[in-house]
Amino acid sequence: MTSPPRTPSLLERWARFSCRHAWPIVGAWLGILAGLTFANMRFGGEFITVFRIPGSEAQEARDLLRDRFPGRAGDSGSVVFKSERNIASDAPTRDAIGAVLAAVDEIPTVASIESPLDNAGLISADGTIARAAVHFSERSNDLPDGDVKRFIRIADDANTPGLRVEAGGHVVGEQERPDLGSEWIGLVAAMFILLVAFGSVAAMGLPIGAAIFGLGAGFALVGLAANVAAIPSFSPQFMAMIGIGVGIDYSLLIVTRFREGLHAGESVEDAVILATSTSGRAVAFAGAVVAAAFLGLTVMGVPFVAALGVAGATVVIAAALVALTLMPAALALIGHRVDRWHIPLLHSTEGVDETSWWFRLSAAIQRRPILYMLAAAAVLVTLATPVLTMRLGFTDDGNNPTSYHTRRAYDLLVEGFGPGFNGPLILAAKLPEGRPAGAGTLDAIAAAVAGDRGVAEVNPPIVSPTTGTAAVIQVYPRTSPQDGDTQRLVHRLREDVLPSVTAGSGIEVYVGGATASTIDARDRITSRMPYLFAGVIGTSFVLLTVVFRAVVVAAKAAIVNLLSIGASYGVLVAIFQWGWGASLFGVEPGPIETFLPMMMFAILFGLSMDYEVFLISRVREEYARTRDNANSVSHGLAATARVITAAAAIMVAVFLTFVFGDVRVIKEFGIGLATAIFVDATIVRLVLVPSTMELLGDRNWWLPRWLDRILPHIHLEAAPEP
Repeated sequence: MTSPPRTPSLLERWARFSCRHAWPIVGAWLGILAGLTFANMRFGGEFITVFRIPGSEAQEARDLLRDRFPGRAGDSGSVVFKSERNIASDAPTRDAIGAVLAAVDEIPTVASIESPLDNAGLISADGTIARAAVHFSERSNDLPDGDVKRFIRIADDANTPGLRVEAGGHVVGEQERPDLGSEWIGLVAAMFILLVAFGSVAAMGLPIGAAIFGLGAGFALVGLAANVAAIPSFSPQFMAMIGIGVGIDYSLLIVTRFREGLHAGESVEDAVILATSTSGRAVAFAGAVVAAAFLGLTVMGVPFVAALGVAGATVVIAAALVALTLMPAALALIGHRVDRWHIPLLHSTEGVDETSWWFRLSAAIQRRPILYMLAAAAVLVTLATPVLTMRLGFTDDGNNPTSYHTRRAYDLLVEGFGPGFNGPLILAAKLPEGRPAGAGTLDAIAAAVAGDRGVAEVNPPIVSPTTGTAAVIQVYPRTSPQDGDTQRLVHRLREDVLPSVTAGSGIEVYVGGATASTIDARDRITSRMPYLFAGVIGTSFVLLTVVFRAVVVAAKAAIVNLLSIGASYGVLVAIFQWGWGASLFGVEPGPIETFLPMMMFAILFGLSMDYEVFLISRVREEYARTRDNANSVSHGLAATARVITAAAAIMVAVFLTFVFGDVRVIKEFGIGLATAIFVDATIVRLVLVPSTMELLGDRNWWLPRWLDRILPHIHLEAAPEP
């Protein structure tokens, strides 16, 4: 009896269509990219630089001042002076300070200045350091660059042998904020690694070209989306970092499988069909999981974080679409020329080579799976242990390099007044309309706040001269903005001090300012982070169970991915919080940036799942053909290990370039991401996954019958040949 004809899968039918209509598909993609680029240039929206945290008290304070006290609604900067003479009594020094502040006052966006010439409390106890608070009419992100640069230039030009002048504060910090990294460095590193991996210039160029196509389409789509959504201004850098990685990864897998087919004697069309219907399936589901990880950022309750997640998901989906639709047509056109411009002594073959180092490694692991599993787990747990002491926060200007104006101003304020003067709190008081509160009530509020053990100084209340229904009280903590005691002070003022002193007065007081805003962001993010973790892990578990029809494989993938991410968190804590080897990286101990674990989780869980899908899909393919778990694991590892290693090496090289920057948070990103990718591609994929799969045997592919009945059956790939 003859078996019924096999029904071609969706991906197989598309691959065959691509081979026979390659030029029209390439032309269509060129037209799509050109159209999207033109539309973005003509109709693209503006990226935002103002970030809100709806419902936070710091946001309430800012909104109140914007409506009722606009002169104090903007951000502030500081001018710090250090003199060899006593500032309070030396006339030439006072004249020099007055000239500097007069020049600053001429900047159009400067609303007011608190001068040490008018207030002796702004001069240090020894008389050698003075500070001036400069209040701008706009938030730092909305200030014209020219105004901030003029502010910095005035301070720089005023330096003399007897008087040192430094400009600092939040407005200067925003001006000095660096880009996340350079996508061109990543592309150059990727070209070199791909050349080593493929041994062919032509094969190297295909994933690079696909990544550029995906990035171009993703940038254009997000630019158009900026018309209707608040997209952060640093989204392009973030998208470039992600797009280079996944764009190269996805196309790399398909090109590798295509070359394997050619080297096995397949025709060009059959090799394209093989690559698209097998590796394409892995790309489709890897893209879905990564996109889901980024969309999980929408649960954080911070609008700009949600927009960043959508931007990341967009560039991932664009990269997957390019790999699945454009790459088959490109492979059909290049055909056997994919091996052209071969580099002597470099690798030029693909597939399962039972004499390769990867196959021998798999065999060694399978002979002693328990030993390798325990050793890999011990390394991961050891690396992850420091995460138990992780303290989240926002580092302050004291962590900047001394080449920054903000760092030099920070150090002078610490020397003259104390660390808390670098992060004043703004108490925004909402006064009853039609029944203005007396000065005595506001003075009582200021006195109650000054009595707190964490407060160093409180400025007198200032009532809005225009509305009379709002007032500002500036509070200086004893501790630095990043100190945990400052966070506890903010909560104590909100929960105990202010409610008790304002009870029955009709006055509402909100604790705001840049420092309070970062504390609110930390509280919001940390409270929502468990939802992000649970949502992303749950979604990936469901998707992997559907595609592999195996509960154990899906559960194991989630667990090992968490271990690799936990290991990277632990390394971050050991270096940046505990200070182990911190001097080697030019950083000082402090908290881990609040948003770092959240962003790293979305990025790393997605990229780790890429590697998991690449490996397990090949193992599953072998198992469906042979029903031999041991050989399936060894063949799957031998076929994909070099591809995964090359993809991971690209990402590690990209992320390690961040370490050479000056800024602490950039170094955190670089070390954390590079560590996680390295650990995942070596200890996890090459050791832990094969050893556990060998131990579990056929139980890897267990699926309860009742679950098999209710799960959707998605068959993008062709049914296995007998």
